[in-house]
Amino acid sequence: MQATADHALERAWEVLESVPDPEIPVVSIRELGILRDVRRAADGQIEVVITPTYSGCPAMSQIAEDVAHALDAAALAPYRIATTLTPAWTTDWITDDAREKLRAYGIAPPTGNCGSGTVRAGEQPITFVPRKLPAPACPRCGSKHTERLAQFGSTACKALYRCIDCREPFDYFKPY
Repeated sequence: MQATADHALERAWEVLESVPDPEIPVVSIRELGILRDVRRAADGQIEVVITPTYSGCPAMSQIAEDVAHALDAAALAPYRIATTLTPAWTTDWITDDAREKLRAYGIAPPTGNCGSGTVRAGEQPITFVPRKLPAPACPRCGSKHTERLAQFGSTACKALYRCIDCREPFDYFKPY
C-alpha cells in the first residue's frame, strides 16, 4: 500500500511540474514556488498546497483549476487543493531555471535575496521598509542602464521598467 501511495505522490509532482503559471506561461507553478507541497492528508487523499505570489493574486482560482485538471487527466483523484498564505511567498522560491526563462521571455527576474542570514529556524522575516535595490538589467540587451516607469506593470507583482540604451520597456518581477 505504501509503495502505491508514494508512487501516486511522485506522479502528482511529475504531473504538476508541467502546470504553467497562467500569467507567465513559460514557467511552471512549481518553478515559481507557488506549488509548495504534494502530500498525503490524514484521510489518505492527495493534498496539493499552493501559495499565491501575493494575497490578492487574481490568478489563484485559475491555478487551482489547472492543478485539478492536471490531476484529473492523470487519474490521480481523490485529491484536494489547499491554499496557504503562511509562510508568505517570496521571490527566493523562484528556481534558477525559471529566472532564465523569465529573462528569455522579456521579464527581468528579481534581483537579490529576500532572506536574512540571522533568521532562526521556523521564523519568517517581514520587512516593511523598502530596500534600495540596484536597477534590474534589461532582459533584451543586458544593459543595467534602466529606469522604473511605474511601480506596477502588467500585474501587481511586476514593475514597469525601460532600458535607456535600447529604449525597450520591460516588466521586472519585484522581489518579495
